[in-house]
Amino acid sequence: MLKPRETAPEMSFPTVDGETWTLSERQPESLSMVVAYRGLHCPVCRGYLKDLNDRVGEFAERGVEVVAVSSDGEERARAAKADWELPNLTIGYDLGIEDARKMGLYISTSRGKTSIGIEEPAMFNEPGLYLVKPDGTLYSAFIQTTPFARPKLEEVLKAVDFINANDYPARGEA
Repeated sequence: MLKPRETAPEMSFPTVDGETWTLSERQPESLSMVVAYRGLHCPVCRGYLKDLNDRVGEFAERGVEVVAVSSDGEERARAAKADWELPNLTIGYDLGIEDARKMGLYISTSRGKTSIGIEEPAMFNEPGLYLVKPDGTLYSAFIQTTPFARPKLEEVLKAVDFINANDYPARGEA
């Protein structure tokens, strides 16, 4: 079980921009925010990442570095970035299923084509959102078993404001 104030699992994956994103190498002013999404087949992910894309600048103003990642391969990740119009968002891919499990993410198996007609991968991660301090310790985690009821990004922004203004400690470590 992941616990706040403990070192977050190492996360490293390629991005559609040709870089490798590695958590231990990040040096954000405030926090790294890793958003795990289900993949190209997920219409709920599309809306969530579109909102996130539109708020990347707001997070950056608060010292938060944002990345989104899924277990999709490169082709599907590139399609998500282009088709979902996500120019501001760093999109990672090839999150391994075992790495996703280390992050505490739930894993699902394919049920065929989705409501939007895109085939689900054989196995894929369910959503999660992680805030990680610059020292690599987990600040908070929001993990879902379904694509629904994710943290509202407006509320995450308000939380970051409070955390930064009050040096509020991570909770849930006991």
